[in-house]
Amino acid sequence: MTQLIYIADPMCSWCYGFGPELEALLAAVPEAQMDIIVGGLRAYTTEAMDDAQKATILGHWQHVAAASGLPFSRAGMAQAGFIYDTEPACRAVVTSRILADDLPPRAKLAVFRAIQHAFYAEGRDVTRTDVLSEVCVTALNLASGGGYDIESFQETMTAYPTSVETRADFEQTQRWGIRGFPALLLVHEGALHMIASGYAKTADLLESLRQVQQS
Repeated sequence: MTQLIYIADPMCSWCYGFGPELEALLAAVPEAQMDIIVGGLRAYTTEAMDDAQKATILGHWQHVAAASGLPFSRAGMAQAGFIYDTEPACRAVVTSRILADDLPPRAKLAVFRAIQHAFYAEGRDVTRTDVLSEVCVTALNLASGGGYDIESFQETMTAYPTSVETRADFEQTQRWGIRGFPALLLVHEGALHMIASGYAKTADLLESLRQVQQS
């Protein structure tokens, strides 16, 4: 069995661009299992972005759009006083994991990508718990056939143990020495192997998998 670990942040633009490539990989390797670990790209940020910082970020977005062909909206970034804190979005991913850990890998990725689409394509403020809860519950219900509600999701998301588990993901990422996102690891014969460090195409991912598994 192919066991993957995907380390990313929902508010990382290159992770957004990488989403379709990773989804295609999972389609090509249907027996693969995958855990998602959130990396905390800009977790716990408290200062609003100034114009220079926004311009830098938007420049990165242009590169991702060119590489991936995915849509971008500047609406979320353009709001006055926007604080680019990625912890709430990461915590929403952890909340989904707590509530629906039995979902298959592509369904888990669909929830992750729903947050990304809300932020990057729709310009929604995914630093807000209410927005994240609505986005994730909608995605979870689509992936599972129903049974999730916004109130329960918000309750879990705002619970202290969820914050602790989210921070534990950040710390695990640091222990593994991951400094950039996205990162895709393969668990093979008791060891971790880097399949992708940064944006990569599906064909390259498949080749990296093949090389490790046949070594």
